[in-house]
Amino acid sequence: MQADSLPSELHGSYLTVNIEPLPPVVAGDAVTLKCNFKTDGRMREIVWYRVTDGGTIKQKIFTFDAMFSTNFSHMESYRRREDLVYQSTVRLPEVRVSDNGPYECHVGIYDRATREKVVLASGNIFLNVMAPPTSIEVVAADTPAPFSRYQAQNFTLVCIVSGGKPAPTVYFKRDGEPIDAVPLLEPLAASSGPLQDSRPFRSLLHRDLDDTKVQRSLSLLDAETRGGRPSTERPSRSLTPDPSSVIQPTTESIPETVVSREFPRWVHSSEPVYFLRHSHTPGSDGTVEVRALLTWTLNPQIDNEALFSCEVKHPALSMPMQAEVTLVAPKGPKIMMTPSRARVGDTVRILVHGFQNEVFPEPMFTWTRVGSRLLDGSAEFDGKELVLERVPAELNGSMYRCMAQNPLGSTDTHTRLIVFENPNIPRGTEDSNGSASGPAGVRLTLVLALTVVLELT
Repeated sequence: MQADSLPSELHGSYLTVNIEPLPPVVAGDAVTLKCNFKTDGRMREIVWYRVTDGGTIKQKIFTFDAMFSTNFSHMESYRRREDLVYQSTVRLPEVRVSDNGPYECHVGIYDRATREKVVLASGNIFLNVMAPPTSIEVVAADTPAPFSRYQAQNFTLVCIVSGGKPAPTVYFKRDGEPIDAVPLLEPLAASSGPLQDSRPFRSLLHRDLDDTKVQRSLSLLDAETRGGRPSTERPSRSLTPDPSSVIQPTTESIPETVVSREFPRWVHSSEPVYFLRHSHTPGSDGTVEVRALLTWTLNPQIDNEALFSCEVKHPALSMPMQAEVTLVAPKGPKIMMTPSRARVGDTVRILVHGFQNEVFPEPMFTWTRVGSRLLDGSAEFDGKELVLERVPAELNGSMYRCMAQNPLGSTDTHTRLIVFENPNIPRGTEDSNGSASGPAGVRLTLVLALTVVLELT
């Protein structure tokens, strides 16, 4: 970094000014700007400016006027009085990104020939303030998304790095190995098919493949050939409530799940072709948000349980930042239902509150009622929580199926709703939605009872 030096000489007086150059500094550090000037004249003034808006605005940050001050403590003399070297310093105790930019040091001395004339000179420097990234995150684009059994689909991981200045270098690794990706300048079309490249074929068959990843569910195939949807891979077993318990469960949990992991002809055991695209978004504070998008044709047979990491290099970092995700298909949804003991007329909430494993990317959920429509008449419901308002007695024993899926695979589980009588609602007085009938229903009961009494008499 170079600092300008502007000498001035007039009638035997001279003044030379320069600012000591500085390397790039890191936000939060203490920085000292040093203005050195050499003269044989008598000091008149020193003014420091911070230059903003492309040089159109100069903000005065320090002033020394010899006419009104006898304090020379900020200056040091290194030579004889006839040829003096001075140094004026400005200290920024905790530099910020907003302090980035040019600074100027203006010096004035009295001319030796006439005290009415002032000799002026200045120097300038550009303070380059770096800031390390403050956050890093890896997300999946276009999620939640379904599992595709019979058609290859492209998949994109997005690494978001914020708060850095200058923009950091962002790259991906898979299972600890750097990914050799094809750079892209423009985003891929949404309708683009499987990604291909002319690079040499490299097999991934050396990776440990779990047999369960490629095993086909025979029960699933049988059910599909019959046109129905399977409920479990093994025969279902009922969990009967313990009669000795005071609080009985609302549902009968069906613990078995079906993991739909079919891999048709489009799946190949070869290393995918990765494409990498970067985007930069400047922030109002001078930092840059970087997004690195890694796209490839997903192969659930190989990509399930693969570890992807995003790493960031930056001159203000002593070591790379890193964020990791493991691609995992959902397995074993955990169902929670409230209230724990549902009665006629209650509002029942069935919620998926977790899985047997860590799932990424975020799955999507679809609820159906086995053998019938949902309470509101719809065939299915998309969402993490299914709400059944004012359940009627007719729903007792009804079974509900929840399918959770992401691009790596799908799984489903079933739960049975058990509805108990409500002592506050006499049997036969609830309507189709499980709520008690109004005064008209009460009057009808009284009329029927009166008719029976008259016939007996």
